[in-house]
Amino acid sequence: MAFVIDLAVDIDAPAELVWQVITDFSRYREWNPFVSQCRSSLVPGEPIDMLVHIRGSRPRKQREWIRSHTPGREFGYTMTPIPSRPLHSLRSHTVTPLPDNRTRYESHFELGGWLHPLVVALLGKNLRRGFADMTEGIRKQSESLRTS
Repeated sequence: MAFVIDLAVDIDAPAELVWQVITDFSRYREWNPFVSQCRSSLVPGEPIDMLVHIRGSRPRKQREWIRSHTPGREFGYTMTPIPSRPLHSLRSHTVTPLPDNRTRYESHFELGGWLHPLVVALLGKNLRRGFADMTEGIRKQSESLRTS
């Protein structure tokens, strides 16, 4: 059974602005304590390169692969394109417009493979914290930009 982290937050900002925040990779270091650097074309099959900060360990470079991209709505990526590997993941960001220029942002992460119980034992708590910090960062940054 996979390790799953699902988070959602309603943001007091329009969907276009939230989408801008999550796809403006050059500004991640300004608001994102979990992934301070990110580069990607968002083209399915191409890489997404990140510098990930998991509490309790040194920042590490991570390369994953874009799996899906619907501009203005969602993008997802995987740790490795071969699901039978000892460790594999799926990550997605979804933006849904709500009434009154509000937005629902949903974050999904799942980790599987025979090696995942060890990773979860070592890093699970800090992965949960990292994804929660990033979700809150998206909310704060989006709402801040809406009022500027």
